[in-house]
Amino acid sequence: MTLRKDFLWGGSIAAHQCEGAWQEGGKGPAIMDFVTKGSNKEPRKITESIDPKLDYPSHLGIDFYHHYKEDIQLFKEMGFNALRISIDWSRIFPNGDEQTPNQNGLDYYEKVIDELLTNGIEPIVTLYHFELPIYLVQKYGSWKNRQVIDFYLHYCETVMRAYEGKVKYWITFNEMNHLDPQSEQSDIFTYLIAGLKYSEMKNPAEDLARIGYNMTLAGVKAARLGRTINPKNKIGCVFGLNPIYSYDCQPDNVLKGFLDNDRDYYQVDAMCNGKFPKYKLKQYESLNIDLENQPNDVEDFAKGSIDFIGLNYYMSSISEPNTPVEAETALFGGIQNPHIEQSKWGWGIDPTGIRYVMNYLYRKYELPIIITENGLGAVDQIENGAIHDDYRIDYLKKHIKAVKQAVEEDYVECFGYLTWGPIDLVSATTGEMSKRYGFIYVDLDNEGKGSLERSKKDSFDWYQKVIKSNGEELQE
Repeated sequence: MTLRKDFLWGGSIAAHQCEGAWQEGGKGPAIMDFVTKGSNKEPRKITESIDPKLDYPSHLGIDFYHHYKEDIQLFKEMGFNALRISIDWSRIFPNGDEQTPNQNGLDYYEKVIDELLTNGIEPIVTLYHFELPIYLVQKYGSWKNRQVIDFYLHYCETVMRAYEGKVKYWITFNEMNHLDPQSEQSDIFTYLIAGLKYSEMKNPAEDLARIGYNMTLAGVKAARLGRTINPKNKIGCVFGLNPIYSYDCQPDNVLKGFLDNDRDYYQVDAMCNGKFPKYKLKQYESLNIDLENQPNDVEDFAKGSIDFIGLNYYMSSISEPNTPVEAETALFGGIQNPHIEQSKWGWGIDPTGIRYVMNYLYRKYELPIIITENGLGAVDQIENGAIHDDYRIDYLKKHIKAVKQAVEEDYVECFGYLTWGPIDLVSATTGEMSKRYGFIYVDLDNEGKGSLERSKKDSFDWYQKVIKSNGEELQE
């Protein structure tokens, strides 16, 4: 087996990290418009209103709103035949609960989609990538409220009908699977997903359970709706997954590793198996959590299974052992894995991990997989006008090789590979520009200063060769 001839090669971007133009074309304020710039040392602040003294990176992004034609030409030059974009709900319905859409917003995304199609690039559209109208948080309490599901479905139907026949691949949500009711969360992660701060939740276990259930239900309802609008539509969902390895082979630690690894899969189970998992319902029952679920939800889960799985993968991690141990701390907390290579920036580079997750997903659900995000964030240095990002090439080369092994040796069905941030954009977690992922450099610094000029890194030409050879030529 080799990669299919129509394998999708490209990248993924998100509206709130690249578009900018946050008050143009009738767009309403969305949750990420209220999040300031931060850093690895200073977390992003979430403000109640816009403070003119503070820097809000989403307001400018990389100005993709005005540069999309230029950027799409660069993607075409690299050989992209797919680009995953997100539609910002607040561009279509500024408050989120209107009946009539903002035509300017619909027109803008149609122009972007048409530009992609004209250049032979398949648009893959994410309907929700951390872009929730702030009004739905303020008036309705966000996804804790089932009414928001109806607003979401009205938004989905509006854009699915507007771009019917132009968009084939739809993604309901991006990485909603990180909200665990039984573990403490950071404010930025609960805010990214639902516009709510964990520290302000009165009953976080119940709130997170309801948010997770309602978003999952919204996803299967959207899948049913999308196939009703056009039976040719393929509806998927994107999950951020990484293998969580057992600390050692001590049986209790192996069991803990398994349970920690499986924790992020309950929504995948629900969206692929046609029912919300019993083990999760029993867990909620033991915690006296009322999901406010309704009898007809059962039919929605049964008939709303997704058509494909989107996988976001960056690194693996290690389960904390039952007995505390002295060990080096990993970049994002937890235990550093001594058996894998570390990048110059502290990332644990584990290409085998992507093969692990692909196998786990395919053997469990037997649904086609597309890699929707994979990449290395790094501080790029300009030397005589060039960026020699061999570290990025090395990371991607190893991961593409592992994806090929999953397909060719393990018989996993995979139909595409999209890198995260094919063009430099604002980091969701820190709000910085200096954490760069792209093949294309954007002249913009952490203070929002720069010409916005686009230029190619060494990895641009490398990825161009990879695509042209359909993954056969991976060397520099």
